[in-house]
Amino acid sequence: CPNFFVDISARISELGRQPYTARQFMLKHADQVLFGTDMGPDLDTYHIYYRFLETDDEYFNYGTAEVPGQGRWFIYGLYLPDDVLEKVYYLNAHRVLSIDK
Repeated sequence: CPNFFVDISARISELGRQPYTARQFMLKHADQVLFGTDMGPDLDTYHIYYRFLETDDEYFNYGTAEVPGQGRWFIYGLYLPDDVLEKVYYLNAHRVLSIDK
């Protein structure tokens, strides 16, 4: 479905528990995944999202609270390639919103 898009807001807690499957999904559907959070602009939250998408770090907290809202577990980073990150962070949103570069 070329006109179907998903965003990752409020989902890293689940995606990070299955990093191999989540990474394969993101690689396969890189043109249809959008960056998003369900929080306001918060630097600490963004750092967690960037760590999740950009590194292969293991077993880290997915939230800023001592006990995150969705449960007491840790996640793993996806270590996505730069071309996929560019799509997720920027290019896909521009395409959906019809914004010229």
